[in-house]
Amino acid sequence: MKERLSIASSAYSPIVAFYSKPTNNTSQILENSLSKVLSSYYPFAGRIKDNYKYVDCNDTAAEFLNVRISCPMSEILNHTYNDVTDVVFPQDLPWSSYSNGSLLVIQLSHFDCGGIAVSVCLSHKIADGYSLLKFLKDWAATTRHELDFKPSTQFDAHSFFPPMAMNDLPAVMPDIVRETQRRVSRMYHFSSSSLGRLKEIVAMNSQVQNPTRVEVATALLHKCEAAVSMANLGVFQPSLLCHLMNFRPPLPQNTIGNACYFFGSIAATEDEIQLPHFVAQLRKAKQYLQDKSKDPHQLASHLLERVKERANKSEKNKFDFYMCSSLCNLGVYKIDFGWGEPIRVTLARNPMKNNFIFLDSPNGNGINVLITLTEADMLIFESNKELLEFTSPVV
Repeated sequence: MKERLSIASSAYSPIVAFYSKPTNNTSQILENSLSKVLSSYYPFAGRIKDNYKYVDCNDTAAEFLNVRISCPMSEILNHTYNDVTDVVFPQDLPWSSYSNGSLLVIQLSHFDCGGIAVSVCLSHKIADGYSLLKFLKDWAATTRHELDFKPSTQFDAHSFFPPMAMNDLPAVMPDIVRETQRRVSRMYHFSSSSLGRLKEIVAMNSQVQNPTRVEVATALLHKCEAAVSMANLGVFQPSLLCHLMNFRPPLPQNTIGNACYFFGSIAATEDEIQLPHFVAQLRKAKQYLQDKSKDPHQLASHLLERVKERANKSEKNKFDFYMCSSLCNLGVYKIDFGWGEPIRVTLARNPMKNNFIFLDSPNGNGINVLITLTEADMLIFESNKELLEFTSPVV
């Protein structure tokens, strides 16, 4: 059986959930339930064929690794930087290519204290973050011995987003990928009260009367990072921020694949990085894309043109480039394999600088954001007074 691909990319999306008190025989339980859930997610157990054009669903199977970590789990969770979580992912795999060819690689890490971490790396060739989290929740539900549970999946994203040849795609982010400076990642928490204050600031000073929590948090982080750029250069540098948008709906919620696209906001002057103006620009760009998505079958060609348009603008003008995505409201803390919800969910350090990824916080009070910057930029960023007024580091 063959499944057409909806995107061509070499990256693996890495996510990990930490648990403090699992049951006995954890490895056997997870392996058994994994084999069951893969019957509904059969492309994940296949292999890429014909230069990324399709997945051969040959049931070669996903990889499942058992690893012993020689330290207590608290040593990982209480560390200042999120970088230390890289130890619970297969070596050299997160966010990169994998020579073995497996589309799904899972690592079960056992800590000296008895806690465990379940990390999953899923190829972005076949699925986006939404699909990854739906798979994890369905796997967890299968593990809880829900005999009547049958995952609902629909592998037809390619009918809305036809595969595009790699030479059709412009190089829009070469500088932040090739740069050799060491990256570090750190997680910050926005409390519900801080988000409420930010929303009030935006609503009182713009036409956006109902800003979302991710919109206001994105605007604040962008402003703080622009301050880092000004500290380094001595002058304001225009910026382009790209934010990922999920197209479910209008596509069905059970659509598995890559059904997402970036919309962008440009700040050409220092006034335009102020929160009310930047949120208004984000909302305008998002609404434009939502209007275009009303005809999903025409969306792919339109999106490619937008990518090329942004790439041409970036080539003609010098921009600081930022990327942002959100896994909020997707149930990252609902991944219960039968021994309770995870005490923390996070991702591996991103290889790209100036990257923000939002997640729900464990208690649902506010949101967390995983920030990846160069090591030098992080030292400036984490001392920003406005950042510390509205956020706090997660340790």
